[in-house]
Amino acid sequence: MDAKNRFETRTTFALSRLEWLGFLAVSLVLAYQHRSEIRWWVFALLFAVIDVIGYLPGAIAFRRSPDRRVARGYYVAYNVMHSLVTAGLLAGAWALFVGPEWALLALPIHLMGDRALFGNSLKPFGVAFEPQTDPDFREFQQRYRPRFPGSPVGTGTTEPRTTVEGRDAVRA
Repeated sequence: MDAKNRFETRTTFALSRLEWLGFLAVSLVLAYQHRSEIRWWVFALLFAVIDVIGYLPGAIAFRRSPDRRVARGYYVAYNVMHSLVTAGLLAGAWALFVGPEWALLALPIHLMGDRALFGNSLKPFGVAFEPQTDPDFREFQQRYRPRFPGSPVGTGTTEPRTTVEGRDAVRA
């Protein structure tokens, strides 16, 4: 994936999930090591608030919608609440006004768990709110498969493709 090709293969997606799993493991180890210092009701509140605000309203709307479409606001709420930036701001505000505490580990544990264990990240507006393979994406995946390992799509060679005046060409 790069700035011009914003998609991932199964392998790069698995590697991304592995990175998130590493962060999840660190957060879980810290929570375990400091379990006697965690205010568990705060931990549960922080863990739950992400989905209570960001996921459940959209999930309910999705299930109630006859055409399975939901308003963009549900996507925005999901993305805001499942953002590492939001979690950082929430943790920073909590530490500033309440005080730093180990219960704040609920935030990275929830977000890293979503990413590593379930493969969920932020939701683009153009896909269903609940995970299901978009037919256009399925078709893209089938077209994207290289002819043989190491071959860019459809070139039959290992050289990268470029576009020259609107047509595909193999870089020399």
